[in-house]
Amino acid sequence: MMWILLGLVAWIAGSALNVWLARRPRSRATSLAVPVVFGLTIIVVWEAVVRGFGISPVLLPAPSVIAARMASSGSVLWEDFVQTVVKGALTGYVMGCLAAFITAIVVDRFDFLRRGLLPVGNFVAALPIIGTAPILVMWFGFDWQSKAAVVVIMVYFPMLVNTVEGLRDTSAMQRDLMRTYAAGYWTTLFKLRLPAAMPFIFNGLKIATTLALIGAIVAEFFGSPIRGMGFRISTSVGLLQLDLVWAEIVVAAIAGSAFYGGMALLEKAITFWHPSQRG
Repeated sequence: MMWILLGLVAWIAGSALNVWLARRPRSRATSLAVPVVFGLTIIVVWEAVVRGFGISPVLLPAPSVIAARMASSGSVLWEDFVQTVVKGALTGYVMGCLAAFITAIVVDRFDFLRRGLLPVGNFVAALPIIGTAPILVMWFGFDWQSKAAVVVIMVYFPMLVNTVEGLRDTSAMQRDLMRTYAAGYWTTLFKLRLPAAMPFIFNGLKIATTLALIGAIVAEFFGSPIRGMGFRISTSVGLLQLDLVWAEIVVAAIAGSAFYGGMALLEKAITFWHPSQRG
């Protein structure tokens, strides 16, 4: 009963504090404090509910149990992080986004490629990962190379579509002005069209951050060496080690959030002039 009461008190206190913070003048401190307070409130309520109702750790382990498992399995979690995030997701992300960017420049230069390639890209992007991942695992082997290949396919077309649309996001008056300055295609591209496309490009990069991590983890379900987040999650579920499963999920969530946040900070630094970054 004490745990249930603690959960109620934590929820009321956290909600009241967030309401108070929301009424304060907006600043960087309040913007960071609101999600932190909400997250801590959820963790405390989670702990109280699990312990107060005696929920089995097989169904839902308490946050304290997950934290203890993370502390005791740090070396395993680090090995899985390097295998999945660094080797699989990050490598595939860089290769896929770079290839998509170069392809977008070529597609923008030759209009018949845009009309022919983009519909094919939309078709390939709609293919389910559970269908393509086993094929790529058979092609590239069971190590991280096949996971990177899955990530390349997942991030390539969202990045391509966003970049192509961004390169077209200039008005006729702006292009006419560049022509009056006798600017050729490449000068117009670097001086006008690429800067104008930056919000679209970063939109594709941010979308790709989450897709890369999801693709690398899911691909490991279809074949992997004895390490990796997807491998550890699938085997740990079979062994009913749900605390380790949740530990892997927490690490993946932190990595994905940091990846997305880093890309958002980079976008803010580069596209500070754009209206979406003001205020």
